[in-house]
Amino acid sequence: MSVRIRLKKFGPKNKPVYRIVVADKRDARDGRFIEEIGTYNPKLKGENFKVKLDRADHWIKVGAQPSNTVRSLLKKARKK
Repeated sequence: MSVRIRLKKFGPKNKPVYRIVVADKRDARDGRFIEEIGTYNPKLKGENFKVKLDRADHWIKVGAQPSNTVRSLLKKARKK
C-alpha cells in the first residue's frame, strides 16, 4: 500500500480550505483518509496553516510520501 500525505479540499465554492491528511494513494482526493494531521487556508495572510509535525514525521518515517504542496508547508512549519 502506497501512502501519501496530501491535501483534502472542503469548504464552499470559491473559498477553499484544505485538510492535510494521510491517505492511500489510490483513494480519491476528497475520499477516505487514514489520519488528519493539519489544516491549510490559502485565502488567509500570514499564519494560514497548522500541522502536527510529530505525526507528519512519524508517517514520513514509516514510508509516506508528502505531495509537493505539503512538502512546502512542512518545510515552512519547521522554520518556525
